[in-house]
Amino acid sequence: MEGMPKEAIVAIKEKVSALESEVEAERQRAKVLKDQVVALSKEKTKSVVKEEAIKVAEKAAAAVSACPLGEDLHENEGLMPPHRQEGLLADVSGLKMETMVLADAVYNKELSWLAFNWRVLYMAVMPSTPIFERLRFLAITARNLDEFFGKRVGGLKRQAAAGTANLIGERRELMWSPNQQLKFVTKEVSTMVDVQINTLLKDVLPELAQQGIRLLDYGELDHAQKSKMRKYFKSALEPVLTPLAVDPGHPFPFIGNMTLSIAVTLRDPIDEDTEFAIVNVPTGVDRFIRLAQDDNPAMRNTFVCLEQVIIHNLGELFGGMQIVAAHVFRVTRNADVARNEEEAEDLLEMITDEMRERKFAPFVRLEVDCEMPVDMQQRLTEELQLSRDDVYRVCGPMALGELDSIPVQFGGQFGMDSSLQFTQWSPLTHTRLAGGDIFDTIRRGDVLVHHPYHSFATSTQHFVETAARDPKVVAIKATLYRTNSDSPVIRALEIAAEMGKQVAVLVELKARFDEARNVGFAQKLEDAGCNVAYGLVGLKTHCKCTMVVRQEETGLRTYCHIGTGNYNPRTASVYTDFGLFTCDPALGQDVADLFKYLTGYHRQKSYRKLLVAPGTMRREFVRLIDREIENARAGLPSGMVVKCNGLDDQVMIAKIYEASNAGVHVDCIVRGICGVRAGFKGISDNIRVISIIGRFLEHHRIFRFENGGKPEYYIGSADWMTRNLMRRVEVVTPVLDESIKKELQDIIEACLCDRVGAWEMQPDGRYQLLGAGKGALIPRAVIPNPGNRLAPRAEHIGFQGALMEMIQRQKNKAKKVDFKKKDGRVQRPRRYEVFEDH
Repeated sequence: MEGMPKEAIVAIKEKVSALESEVEAERQRAKVLKDQVVALSKEKTKSVVKEEAIKVAEKAAAAVSACPLGEDLHENEGLMPPHRQEGLLADVSGLKMETMVLADAVYNKELSWLAFNWRVLYMAVMPSTPIFERLRFLAITARNLDEFFGKRVGGLKRQAAAGTANLIGERRELMWSPNQQLKFVTKEVSTMVDVQINTLLKDVLPELAQQGIRLLDYGELDHAQKSKMRKYFKSALEPVLTPLAVDPGHPFPFIGNMTLSIAVTLRDPIDEDTEFAIVNVPTGVDRFIRLAQDDNPAMRNTFVCLEQVIIHNLGELFGGMQIVAAHVFRVTRNADVARNEEEAEDLLEMITDEMRERKFAPFVRLEVDCEMPVDMQQRLTEELQLSRDDVYRVCGPMALGELDSIPVQFGGQFGMDSSLQFTQWSPLTHTRLAGGDIFDTIRRGDVLVHHPYHSFATSTQHFVETAARDPKVVAIKATLYRTNSDSPVIRALEIAAEMGKQVAVLVELKARFDEARNVGFAQKLEDAGCNVAYGLVGLKTHCKCTMVVRQEETGLRTYCHIGTGNYNPRTASVYTDFGLFTCDPALGQDVADLFKYLTGYHRQKSYRKLLVAPGTMRREFVRLIDREIENARAGLPSGMVVKCNGLDDQVMIAKIYEASNAGVHVDCIVRGICGVRAGFKGISDNIRVISIIGRFLEHHRIFRFENGGKPEYYIGSADWMTRNLMRRVEVVTPVLDESIKKELQDIIEACLCDRVGAWEMQPDGRYQLLGAGKGALIPRAVIPNPGNRLAPRAEHIGFQGALMEMIQRQKNKAKKVDFKKKDGRVQRPRRYEVFEDH
């Protein structure tokens, strides 16, 4: 620009500036247009989702109006829940696959869990259940609710307090906020509690009274009995009771989790002032007090509740005061305590702190006597920082979970008739484990034990105890999730370490509600010289594996036990579980690699035969389902069976629906929560869902894939739930032995043929007990293999009854195998002896 007039230079600069402004303006317009396109795209997506959400909401509202809450239990015999749960769709036809998988109105974990508890409660309602067992099932449903409030409701409360009402993501229209879920839960639980109390007071207690077992109100006691209770109060209760005033000088006292307390209103006769006090019911005293008298032995099964004895003798605690009102209440604290494992320097210390924190956690539920005055209830609600929706009015005894602790005496002239219970079952020794060396037996072929039909003591426990004392065993490694403090398995591991063997044990400290016990026996194992690991950061170790390394003539050989249940003798008597004993080299190497991961620093990308979560398991299950889909489309034999405790993983649910749409028949035998909806054309018409509820808790997991006519079977510790597949260490093993495969097939068919303890999901999401009410009209869905003797019996006496009958028959058959000695006398070889585990 040199030599140009100054005015020309200024004009050029102004023109350049104007052009630059125009370019910038065009850029801004382009950005606005781009943002509008993106917004329109998002709005279109939201609109589609919103339309789907509106459709879901309308269907749910129609379902609720069509079948109101609280429908009579006896109007629809064997249909549970007895009403359609508010918020849930009865008709899911026409919904998209994504909605089927994501929408809370199709499947909600909390309501699905409550639906499971309704099925358990029906065992208490059902007149065909022995009367004392009905009492036990009432106790079980109450304990289930206690845990549900501590864990599930506690979690929702924490989410609501954290401000997560607006769920993240564009799909939030299909999901319920924590407060919405709490509203539905409150309504559902209130109805359930009413049914529990009505069943107890109107059915169970009157029938027990006819059998000489009585739980009396204090007002029903005669003068002599009241006098006896007054003496008992003075000698055994008054010294341990502490009356706690609540006023400006006395803060509201500490109330323990799930403990009974008594709220008392008093009047001072001198100045007419009204006072308020709390009396905590002691937990170290028997809840049910026997009224037996030496001159009346018929009263030895007559009881009165501890809290009633205290209430009617409160004058001894508040001398000179007038008792205006006294009512029982019970609280539940939040068990869903926040945990930050990544920042913890010591898992043991973290768990110890967490247990202490849980003791003082916020309250999530208040149960009150239904006759409690409104002002007393309101004061408790305010002191406990709860809302009106957190209060449950109970018109009967509280803490029903303790009902099965009533110390009833059996037998004799005045004892309880044993016919009031289920027929006693004593687990039997597996015929292949009855005598001889257990390691020799395993070398001859894999062994599958089935608890509680087979004895835990003479199988799994015997395996560990034998290994502990066998001089040829050089190492034992085990995972422990839940077990009892005096477990013989723990003692055997201690003995093994004391004898100089290499013993490594992973003790999962994060097993909810069992933390204190696990900390205790972990320290015992350490004191004995075991190498103890406390678990993995961010993961729960839930797998059930034990490996024994033995020095034999051919070198080191690894023996493994891979189970579906815990190493716990107590639960092994009431939970149905499998345990597989094997010395397969590939499985042994897989289990060894697993322990390297659990106890050290080792990354295992793949395994030879095992499916391990959270690494390969879900991916492998998806591959197996995809193979069934391909076979179905190619016209080859296809099908799959999933037997587990819970099914809520969205990836697995979507694959099940995809398989059904491809023509794969899917049987889901799911005891508890289930996110799959069965029986809708074009969505799930090839899916059947059943749930088995019986005297034993169905706990084992079986997975079967047809594989073009060459079925594959798997058993293990994992349910098809997101927590199992992604947040826990789980192990599932293939079953390789042909005779065990046949055994599993017979069990699967027996489950599917059960018409006594099996509930089948109906299209509206509720479950019908097969063989009861309309369930008796539902045709049998499975024709068992001709050689299956278990399934036909299961149809008539139930799966669990048929198994007990079969195992007993095997025992009797084994006892008949006689051999003659040289002198002609009969002997029975040790390897065929079958004995009962008492």
